[in-house]
Amino acid sequence: MGLDMYLTQKFYVKNWDHMKDEEKHEISILRGGVPSGIPTERICYIETEEIYWRKANAIHKWFVDNVQDGVDECQDSYVSRENLEDLLSAVTEVLDGSDLVDGDVVNGYSGGTDGNGGFIEIPNIEKGKTIKDTSVAERILPAGGGFFFGSTDYDQWYYEDLERTKRELERILSEPDIGTFYYHSSW
Repeated sequence: MGLDMYLTQKFYVKNWDHMKDEEKHEISILRGGVPSGIPTERICYIETEEIYWRKANAIHKWFVDNVQDGVDECQDSYVSRENLEDLLSAVTEVLDGSDLVDGDVVNGYSGGTDGNGGFIEIPNIEKGKTIKDTSVAERILPAGGGFFFGSTDYDQWYYEDLERTKRELERILSEPDIGTFYYHSSW
């Protein structure tokens, strides 16, 4: 349960009679080393998962605000290369403007009672890293709360999500521009 996020890429691979042989795609799908029975001549698209995030709510909020026009209904949304470049720029700016320092971080919650028989969540505090000055992060890539969306703290996990996002976006943007990108989430 919680926020799962996907950046996928679709590639159009349908073959047409008018295409030259060198323009056609050859597709084979094997299961256990033998043809699967899926009619490959009718395949139109191949979809790849480019980035999967788990509870990276600041990245999700960026997609909702900048790609989905504020609508967060777990829908597939087209993402342009320019959108990806903008996200990379935002992530880079936050990373460049944020220093990690020693601090206390929340690593999950335990259950407890409030003394009156009611249930309360007790944060599990441990030593870790926090962002010293969160003003750049809050302005450019603010955390986004939601039902089981994860922590909204500006700590080592927020920072690690951005570092990984930067690496993956740099990889994606260095590859040939031959597919179409989509973002969707589930929660």
